[in-house]
Amino acid sequence: MNRSSLLRSALLTAAAVTGLALWAADKTESRPAPKFTLDAKPINRDAAERVSYAGVVKKTAPSVVYVFTSKKVRAQNTNPFFEDPTMRRFFGIPDDESGGGGNGNGNGRRNRSRGSEQVQTGLGSGIIVTADGYILTNNHVVDGADEVKVRFGDPIKEYKAAVVGRDSKADVAVIKIEATGLSAAILGDSDQLEIGDVVLAIGNPFGVGQSVSRGIVSALGRNGLGIETYEDFIQTDAAINPGNSGGALFDTDGRVVGINTAILSRTGGFNGIGFAIPINQVRGLAEQIVTKGKVERAYLGVETQALDSDLSEMLKAKQGALINVVHPGTPAEKAGLKNGDVITKVDNTEVKDNRQLQLLITRIAPGTEVKITYLRDDKTATTTAKLGTLNDKLIAGGDDRSIGGSSDGVLDDVSIGELTPEIRQEIGAPKRIEGVVVTGVEPGGTAARAGLRENDIILSLDRKPTPDVEAAVKLSEEIKGPKVLVQVWRRGGTRTIVVDESQK
Repeated sequence: MNRSSLLRSALLTAAAVTGLALWAADKTESRPAPKFTLDAKPINRDAAERVSYAGVVKKTAPSVVYVFTSKKVRAQNTNPFFEDPTMRRFFGIPDDESGGGGNGNGNGRRNRSRGSEQVQTGLGSGIIVTADGYILTNNHVVDGADEVKVRFGDPIKEYKAAVVGRDSKADVAVIKIEATGLSAAILGDSDQLEIGDVVLAIGNPFGVGQSVSRGIVSALGRNGLGIETYEDFIQTDAAINPGNSGGALFDTDGRVVGINTAILSRTGGFNGIGFAIPINQVRGLAEQIVTKGKVERAYLGVETQALDSDLSEMLKAKQGALINVVHPGTPAEKAGLKNGDVITKVDNTEVKDNRQLQLLITRIAPGTEVKITYLRDDKTATTTAKLGTLNDKLIAGGDDRSIGGSSDGVLDDVSIGELTPEIRQEIGAPKRIEGVVVTGVEPGGTAARAGLRENDIILSLDRKPTPDVEAAVKLSEEIKGPKVLVQVWRRGGTRTIVVDESQK
C-alpha cells in the first residue's frame, strides 16, 4: 500500500491550511465535561432490509455541519524572469510593488520576494455533540487555520468557531460555537460494530452541500496505514470524498459510530475504501480536550509483539500480547510483569494482539488502576498496575563461536560474539540491552528461515537470559528442542521468534 495514495478527505483543490493556536490553551483551570448523549443498546441485526432511510436522515442530518477554514499567507514570486531589473523596466513593472519607484535601498526587491497577501481556504465537516455548541471534527480540518466558521440549518446560519483543542496523534479536534438549543447527535457504541453492519456517511463532499451515502462496515481495526500514530479505523464502502472529513458515520438507528477521516484513492475520489475513527476512541479524547485543554495518554511500560502460530503453540496461548521488554521503573515492572509473559486481558477486555493492547491502555486515563491477566509458564495469573502518563520520551568482543556447542544442542548454524562497546556503538544498541551479538547465520538454515540475522543481539533462549557467550553456548547445549524461543534486539526493537530445529 503506497502511503501517497492515502488522501485526507477534507482536502480540496482550494488549499490546505497549517498551524493553529488553541482556544484557552493558556488557561490552567479545568472546564466541565461535555454532556454527550449516549445510546449503547445493541444494533438490531434481525430487522428486514429497509426501503428508505429517510427517517434516520431527518433525525441525524441537523447535527452535521459544514466547517470552513481560512488562513492568510504570503504569495511567493517564483518567476525569475521578472527578477531582472532590465526586464521589469521593459514591461513597465515598477521596482517597488507598492507602485512607486525604487529608492535604491533594496526594499523593492525584498517586497517582491515576499509577495502579496493571499487567503488559503479549507473545507470539512463536523458533528454537533452538545446542545450548547461543542462540535467534533478532524484535527487536519482545522489545523493551521486563522479563522474557523461553521454553517448549518435551514435557512443556513453561520457562526464563528473557537478551537477548544486538538489531538494530532489521533486526528481529533473539538471546536465550539456560541449557541444553545442545538440538535446534538446521539453517540453509539462503536465496540459493538460488526463487519457487514449497514452505516450511513453524512458530510459535505466537494463543498456541494450536505450529502448522505450508504454502505456497510467493510472491516474493523484497520491499522498500519501511516495516517495517524494511533490507528484503529472502521473501514467502510459508504462513499466518502474530499469535504467529508470530520463528518459522521451513523448506524441504522441514527447513532454516531465514527468520524469520517480518510480515503484510499489514486485519483482523490471515492474508490470504495474509506476510514472512520471509532466514536468510542473519539469520545474519551474529546472529554479530555474539553476538561483539560489537552490529551494525556496512559502507558504500561512494555514492548510487545503479536503471537504468530509458532509462538501460540510454544507459549500455549491462543491470543494476547507477548512482552519482550519491561522497562525499569514503569507500572509494568512495579506490577511484577516480566519478559516472556503474555498479556491476555486488561480488566475484563480480552487482548487479541499487541496493537489492541496499546489502544486499550491509551484509552484509559493515566493514574487508573487496571487488572492485568497474563500467562507465565503455562499458568494464568493476575496483577494490578497503576498506569503512568505517556510522554514523548517514552514513545519511543571475543572470538566468534558457534552457539550450538554439540550435535545435541540447538542453533548450531549460528555464530555469536561478545557485545563489546565498539559493536554496541556501531549497531546503536542502548546500554540497557544485554546479550550476545550474532556474527553469522548459515544461509538457508533453520535460524535464517526463522528470521535470525547478523548483528541481531540475542537476549534470551527459552526465556533464560544470555548475558555473554559462555551462558549462550551452555543454554544452547541444554535446550533439547526441537523448537526454541529466541528473543532478539534489532534496530531499536525487541521481538521473539521461534526456531524449529526439526525443519533441518
